[in-house]
Amino acid sequence: MTKQKDNTSLILIGLMLAILMSAMDNTIVTTAMGTIVSQLGDMEQFVWVTSAYMVAVMAGTPIFGKLSDMYGRKRFFIFGIITFLAGSVLCGIAESIMQLSIYRAIQGIGGGALMPIAFTIIYDIFPLEKRGKMTGLLGAVFGTSSIFGPLLGAFITDKLGWHWVFFINVPIGLICLALIIGFYRESLSRSKLPIDWGGAFTLVGSVVCLMFALELGGETYRWDSTVILGLFIGFAVLFVVFLFMELRAEEPIISFSMFKNRLYATSCALALLYGSVFIVATVFIPIYVQGVFGGSATNSGLILMPMMIGSVVGSMLGGFLATRLPYRTIMIISVICFVSGIFALSTVTNDTTRILLTIYSILTGFGVGYSFSVLSMAAVHHFDMRQRGAATSTNSFLRSLGMTLGITIFGIVQRNLVADEMKRAFGGMGAGESAQAFGDMREVLSPETRMQIPPPVLEKITGALSASIAHTFLWALIPAGLAVLVVLFMPNDRISPQGKQKREAQHSS
Repeated sequence: MTKQKDNTSLILIGLMLAILMSAMDNTIVTTAMGTIVSQLGDMEQFVWVTSAYMVAVMAGTPIFGKLSDMYGRKRFFIFGIITFLAGSVLCGIAESIMQLSIYRAIQGIGGGALMPIAFTIIYDIFPLEKRGKMTGLLGAVFGTSSIFGPLLGAFITDKLGWHWVFFINVPIGLICLALIIGFYRESLSRSKLPIDWGGAFTLVGSVVCLMFALELGGETYRWDSTVILGLFIGFAVLFVVFLFMELRAEEPIISFSMFKNRLYATSCALALLYGSVFIVATVFIPIYVQGVFGGSATNSGLILMPMMIGSVVGSMLGGFLATRLPYRTIMIISVICFVSGIFALSTVTNDTTRILLTIYSILTGFGVGYSFSVLSMAAVHHFDMRQRGAATSTNSFLRSLGMTLGITIFGIVQRNLVADEMKRAFGGMGAGESAQAFGDMREVLSPETRMQIPPPVLEKITGALSASIAHTFLWALIPAGLAVLVVLFMPNDRISPQGKQKREAQHSS
């Protein structure tokens, strides 16, 4: 365990700021994209702004986690902060969409180092009896910033301009950098083994192919187009090569032998499933509010506040309970609340009140909040300092992958459902004709044009939108149901401070 004096509180603040930046930048840019495109142009290229960041984060997460195990946490964490800040400044002064996309990739490289290493440092510097509370605190920051990002992005864009969506990271990052450089000390004993370059390159290549196939498919290119099929084939080939290399590598980026541990395997599976469902709620609840209740995108984002509060409470409570109950018991509470919240959201209609929607959001956020703290603790439970970085980063990687797959798959589901509902609502008119007659769905439901729509027509459109979103949540119950099964397969492991501390003392000696 790393040796600190009395500076753990200052280090914790630095770690929280790092997670705040990294998690928030996954979502904060989305609400600024309209303004960015209007000023920089290249509407066809805007998808790369989001994709470049996500690809870099996902590809870098397991790599930096493994490198931190081999060569130390501090140097790669500092590298992540500096790279993230450099990318943020460059993004703020970008003069074209292409430049912005490249700079977002630089930012994402830094972001890929921040999240997994921050959580791993917590496990290194805090004794076992305090890790639950501290991990719950970091998990609460992650959940809050992920949900709060779009709302903050809209506010900053309206008040200060889109450039400040990126510049706001600079003061936060500099404080974080000063705290980590000044107060974090770590042991120099590391196992400096050869880097698995083959695994790193094939992992990055497979993630890039998969991400761009999902981002461009159905929008920029048809799903059966040569480009999309080529990307999926590239992903499959590179992923198979990656698996082959990892099985032979001396120090693999992702050690598949770790998955033989049932607690670790189930924790990673739950991270994937929770991520795929949670992103559906964060995306479609604001769309439902804006479409059915009316109002601006910023106002609709406020409806996520109850979910944010619920996730913060759930994350901190999960960390508190981790020293008192088995992980499996805590996750049973979590998954019951989470599935109940998603099921409740699948019942929304035009007549659903804001009070009911708020209750559903709190329940969903409370359920998913446990996963932010408990799953990362469970993932590292059976591993020592030499493997914690890899364990944490793989868990984070799978959560991000789940979010990417979830928003892509359920986004396609919702688009098809709303087209069918529109066709049904307007009788003999085809889906294309109805869209042409009443405009684009998002445009029709904007505050400026909403008042111009005849009430009977508006009722049909909002009915189609609410039905499509409700049915999308119904489909999201499939991965949520799988999460229930996975939780039941978790072992009854729990934190045992005395026994674990004895093992760590033996290991350090």
